[in-house]
Amino acid sequence: MPTRPPLDPEVAAALAALPPEACKPLYAEDIPVHRQATALTQPDDEVLRRGGAVDLEERRIPGPEGAPELSLLILRPGRGSGPWPGVYFIHGGGMVLGTRRHGADELASWVEKAGVAAVSVEYRLAPEHPHPAPVEDCYAGLTWTPTHAGELGVGSSPLIIAGQSAGGGLAAGTALIARDRGGPPLSHQILECPMLDDRGVTPSCQEIDHVGFWGRISNLTGWTALLGTARGGPDVSPYAAPARATDLTGLPATFIDVGSVDMFRDEDIDFAARLSRAGVSVEFHLWPGGFHGFEGAAPDSTLAQAALAARVGYLRRALAGA
Repeated sequence: MPTRPPLDPEVAAALAALPPEACKPLYAEDIPVHRQATALTQPDDEVLRRGGAVDLEERRIPGPEGAPELSLLILRPGRGSGPWPGVYFIHGGGMVLGTRRHGADELASWVEKAGVAAVSVEYRLAPEHPHPAPVEDCYAGLTWTPTHAGELGVGSSPLIIAGQSAGGGLAAGTALIARDRGGPPLSHQILECPMLDDRGVTPSCQEIDHVGFWGRISNLTGWTALLGTARGGPDVSPYAAPARATDLTGLPATFIDVGSVDMFRDEDIDFAARLSRAGVSVEFHLWPGGFHGFEGAAPDSTLAQAALAARVGYLRRALAGA
């Protein structure tokens, strides 16, 4: 009988210290309440400015044709005038939660440590806005960014796209759209524990539940909100669930990481392997004993510090042309 890997001791201690409601499964009827709660956890300006190392700007831009405007959070180094390399970032939240500020604390550290200018997009959320609204919003923001590079202080080099969890899945879907539509060139994609597969049939999806912030029930809620009755069926677009893509050639160099006790583990391992077989340069990290969201729950743990450092290291090498 398969069993899940053990948790890292520091990570396990942080998980045990969380209030029980922090790890409760997400049901569709609870989405409004969870949105109110997550709105209280987004980092404020003081946190993101990192003592003056980062400048912030809020911007409204056109959305996809016929859709509402998009909100962007733009982060630039607080010193110097650029142009800086550009990172286009997509937040997590299971397709149903989050704003442009979620995940922006890590993004601010990239601005400070790697000298990038970053754009974080706020896309429409399911179930009110099912597929393709979220990924089309992300693509609209991506196409806007290089056409306004001068005013953003972004250089002419290709963009790096990045995302966390559901945002990692949307980043991968956006990269597929950019490839297929001849959109803005992307040099790299950084996918943190990406949510890639609506089918939920991998061993990790079956074995890992009630550990950390995202389990089977929550995953079912998120994918059903995005796809409705199409979830798990034969007609799901790879732009919604990138694990469905049959052709991964021509995609940007890719960084993927995930915890060994994350239900997305096996779909992420498979995606990394398939990218590599398709001729894409891939760096993959499996963090032993990490659950979904362990970096936020145990930011000072040795494991979280290693994960955060690996991402910054990859970003620096990407900017250096490695």
